[in-house]
Amino acid sequence: MNPKTAGKIDGIIKKHSEGHGRLLGMLEEIQRENPHNYLPADSLEYVARKTSIPYAKIYGVVTFYSFFNLIPQGEHCISICRGTACHTKGSKKILDFLRKNYEFEGEDTNDAKLFLTTKDRKLTLRSVACFGQCALAPVVEIDGDIYGNMKVETLKKIIEKF
Repeated sequence: MNPKTAGKIDGIIKKHSEGHGRLLGMLEEIQRENPHNYLPADSLEYVARKTSIPYAKIYGVVTFYSFFNLIPQGEHCISICRGTACHTKGSKKILDFLRKNYEFEGEDTNDAKLFLTTKDRKLTLRSVACFGQCALAPVVEIDGDIYGNMKVETLKKIIEKF
């Protein structure tokens, strides 16, 4: 890890030195500071050393919460809900459109656990089990914003703005 990154992490650790949930806040900020919006292993190891929080606990937190990433993300992230309501309302059609029209890399094995990124790192495509917004199905999250009643044409327009 370079000294600049270590310095940033030191500042984040200091900022989140007290209180319940400090680890979550710390990890969220470290991830946001990373240009590819993820938590590299060396950053997690550094946090473990500096905070005396066992690495296994940190890794457990990161792998439990779906908003943490262990793999570099694209500039824009599109998450497609694959829950029952979204599936019956067309989320598969949205997913298929994205797969067909963008050159994603990664292991494209099943719709339930999808994580693909374009070669140019502009887009990351993920699937999630459920956003808990079933009344708005199909639901898509784009860069942290939730969109309900998503249609392929609407998604095309949003992506064109990128």
